Amino acid sequence: MRSSPVIAIHGGAGTISAASLDASAAQAYHDALRAIVQAGQSLLLKGAPALDAVCLAVEMLEDCPLFNAGHGAVFTAAETHELDAAVMNGADLRAGAVAGVSRIRRPVRAARAVMEEGAHVLLAGAGAEAFAREHGLEMVEPGYFSTEARRAQLHHAKGAKRVLLDHDGAAAAGAPLDEGRKFGTVGAVALDQHGHLAAATSTGGMTNKRVGRIGDSPLIGAGTYADDKRAAVSCTGSGEMFIRAAAAYDVCARMRYAGQSLAQAAQAVVMQSLPAIGGSGGLIAVDRLGNVCMPFNTEGMYRGHARGTDAPQTAIHR
Repeated sequence: MRSSPVIAIHGGAGTISAASLDASAAQAYHDALRAIVQAGQSLLLKGAPALDAVCLAVEMLEDCPLFNAGHGAVFTAAETHELDAAVMNGADLRAGAVAGVSRIRRPVRAARAVMEEGAHVLLAGAGAEAFAREHGLEMVEPGYFSTEARRAQLHHAKGAKRVLLDHDGAAAAGAPLDEGRKFGTVGAVALDQHGHLAAATSTGGMTNKRVGRIGDSPLIGAGTYADDKRAAVSCTGSGEMFIRAAAAYDVCARMRYAGQSLAQAAQAVVMQSLPAIGGSGGLIAVDRLGNVCMPFNTEGMYRGHARGTDAPQTAIHR
């Protein structure tokens, strides 16, 4: 029995700014989200596996400087870039991830290569980059990821002597979410025609973060998880809290052990478990029946989804 394919993506969560009142200011984000959803949707409608669709979507998000992943990633305290990514295949629970990389153009491709080789789940730093070279992935100079807007955000964070979740203080003209309170992780989840689920997540981390800091995105069960029997989940938010709550896995665990629906499980994690320890952000999830849930406890989250041949829907605020 063939399933109606579903794809959902996110480009970070955050708080509404005054600029968000101008509908035209948000159009670039809506356009980017819509194009990326359509690309993944098109793959799924051709019968491609969910894993291909989520990887394509995240690659496109990594290439878009509007989001904090790949080109346009935020800076560390040392004015460098350290990127993380993960993928997980729900059919067999295979997973792969890379962390702290600065020369792999599309980290999600490296994460998938780690998964497909099968010897390890998570590779970090120079070892992950050597692995990527050995597997023929495109490498770039670290400056490829830099943008002047992100550099200005770093200088603002240094001046404030703070480590900031995504690009604090830039208040780029027309940004529909407050750049000072936006979590820039990107991700995708999908259900394919064959009933299989997959998830992928990628991030540049936090502005002015300590070199070597790793968040939830590349940690299987924290920021990324997929299981055909339950759901596929990708998270965005205060990474340390998502790690402590094992947020992505907890959604599936609640469904498995407590008999909760996807909506009940996702809402409980985002609205109860995370706030209880000071966690902010959200997640996207799709279950084996094609139900989609995208809760967030901030005032906004970049997101989009499509079901079957339906036109993609995108949103930023509630």
